[in-house]
Amino acid sequence: MTTTSPPLVPIQAPKDVSLDDIEASLQDIWQSYNTGDDGLSATRATTFSFLVYEPDGTQHYLSALGFYTGPIDGINGHRTQAAIKAAQKAYGLATTGIADQLFMTRLQTEFNNLVALDKQSPENLRTAAQAPDLEGAGIADAIAASNPCRIVTLCPTVGADEGVSVQVSAYCPIQKRGGSTLICCEYITLRGTAAALERIGGVISALMIPELPKFIWWKATPQPDYPLFERLSEYCDCLIVDSSSFVQPEVDLLSLGKLLEERLVVADLNWRRLAPWQELTAEAFDPPERRNHIWEVDQVVIDYEKGNPAQAWMFLGWLASRLQWTPMSYSYEGGDYDIRRVQLLGKHQRIVEVELAGIPTADWGEIPGDLISLKLASTNPKADCGTVLCSETTGCMRMEAGGGAQSLRINQVSSLTDQKTEQLLGQQLQRWGQEVLYSESMAIAHSILALGDSGK
Repeated sequence: MTTTSPPLVPIQAPKDVSLDDIEASLQDIWQSYNTGDDGLSATRATTFSFLVYEPDGTQHYLSALGFYTGPIDGINGHRTQAAIKAAQKAYGLATTGIADQLFMTRLQTEFNNLVALDKQSPENLRTAAQAPDLEGAGIADAIAASNPCRIVTLCPTVGADEGVSVQVSAYCPIQKRGGSTLICCEYITLRGTAAALERIGGVISALMIPELPKFIWWKATPQPDYPLFERLSEYCDCLIVDSSSFVQPEVDLLSLGKLLEERLVVADLNWRRLAPWQELTAEAFDPPERRNHIWEVDQVVIDYEKGNPAQAWMFLGWLASRLQWTPMSYSYEGGDYDIRRVQLLGKHQRIVEVELAGIPTADWGEIPGDLISLKLASTNPKADCGTVLCSETTGCMRMEAGGGAQSLRINQVSSLTDQKTEQLLGQQLQRWGQEVLYSESMAIAHSILALGDSGK
């Protein structure tokens, strides 16, 4: 990952400490650098606490390879152990149920082979959406460089429960130097099984600095029933997720909807990536002669990169919330395009038909499930509401086909450089109140998904 963030100056490399000595070890660091005897003085930032929950890649690999169908939560439960044993048996390894280094190396090799196969046969595309995020440390460094703070990283591991190991370190971005003083970021990293981390939930909560904003970046499946998730989410000011990384997008979006119903402050980085699509959709109906025709829209098609429909669901939730559409039904049709169909009730009792289509493509973007194109139309041939938006990299051929007598207004959505995780996360750390528009959109998306869930 390339970044324009300023370099970090280490004043304490990762150092192993005990749970009881975390605060004392950090205090020693700052005391040793507060005199300025060597011309350099460093002080800890007093801005906010940033906790990152980052499981290792075991469940991601097992899921992509077809051995595991559960949530990516870092919890070494019965399903995870059964998946490990199944994979070990398939690969001719001893079926110990333990994810040792030999097993992880084999998983990574098989995963890379599957990625290469998917690129040749994009109709099977699923792997990219399930790849573990291996850039978390780099992104945390970028956050530290631009927003010095306390970063607490929880690394749940799938393996034997041997308690929790702790490391502390400290780094300073050089551009934050004022005179001879550096404003620095301190890191606390805790590794252990999910059960071991859960046992020290009180310690973890105490590591979040009191009376300062507290953010949690949960890089896993939201698990309301997981005690550590429940404890931390209730204690934080904002829970940050990225639905582009969800392995079970619809299930996980339903969980997010429930959390929002409980008035938990949630931010989805993937929601921010929809901004240009939302802006151009609204702009298409800015002209006075088209403004009232928006209520004639009763046909919607949303295409996205096959594998993760999270963006498509959130965009539909946004559109429906703005046009006051009420969800009526949701059905999964499947097929080559993984079709999903939704019916909503619009203004004047108009039935709105929606199609969500996952388009197989070998030209993967950086974000799994990015929107490709969308079309708004009407069964009323006199309505001036035909609108097509498409990404500049894919074109609008599918949407332009069968346009009928209506004149279509076509526009391209340019990709934005500030939609990468690093930039979106940095922006989110500047705010912690709930975004009303996101909540309203997710409420509609949650209602639609619940209709489908109840029918299964």
